[in-house]
Amino acid sequence: MIHIAICDDEKEFVAYMDRLLKQYAAEKGEEIKITAYYDGMELIQKYDTTIDLIFLDIQMRMVNGLQAAEHIRRIDEGVGIIFLTTLTQYGLEGYQYQAVNYIIKPMKYVRLKAEMDQWLKRHRRDRSAAVVIANDTGRYKVFLKSLRFVETFGRNLLLHTEQEEIVCYKKMKEMEQELTGQGFVRCHSSYLVNLSYVKGVKKLEITLITGENLPISQPRRKVFMEQLTEYWGDML
Repeated sequence: MIHIAICDDEKEFVAYMDRLLKQYAAEKGEEIKITAYYDGMELIQKYDTTIDLIFLDIQMRMVNGLQAAEHIRRIDEGVGIIFLTTLTQYGLEGYQYQAVNYIIKPMKYVRLKAEMDQWLKRHRRDRSAAVVIANDTGRYKVFLKSLRFVETFGRNLLLHTEQEEIVCYKKMKEMEQELTGQGFVRCHSSYLVNLSYVKGVKKLEITLITGENLPISQPRRKVFMEQLTEYWGDML
């Protein structure tokens, strides 16, 4: 199922978009869930990390689309964003938030169909696994391809991604089970590493392609090396 959000302060336009998307779903045989938001602030406060694509109006009275996109990008790097605007001057500005495209309103069905066809093609090609993390600061969708390693952090976990470090309240064993079969291996009681970031292993130390070094415990070294060798073999 594809989860699409429409964020626009014009309720009639939201209803119009809803009809177009349902028409598209019926024609393509796609299962689409649609969630409506009527202001950028509502989108921020009630954001759902299962959303795959957002049709986001730039010009809204309280929190505009660019401001909302800036916030959304901090918690969800993978969601698609298509900006809606009546002014072409905002188009290029929107691309700094990795927008898929921007559409000048009013929108015709033929344009929506073309955008959805292109986005779906990219989405299914680029879609990667992710885990959703919740902590006191909010909810985050963490794509596994950007997660370098996980380490224990007091009684919690600390996820090291390409963008930032995120505290997670899960236990290491729970996280290890969740990431089973996703290219992550426990190299130490306190570390779970993404094999795609491993550059090499020397004695009891793992070097990542980022230059970071992680410990590998003696009891886990044999199994770790077997899994790394298998992974590298699959990659060759």
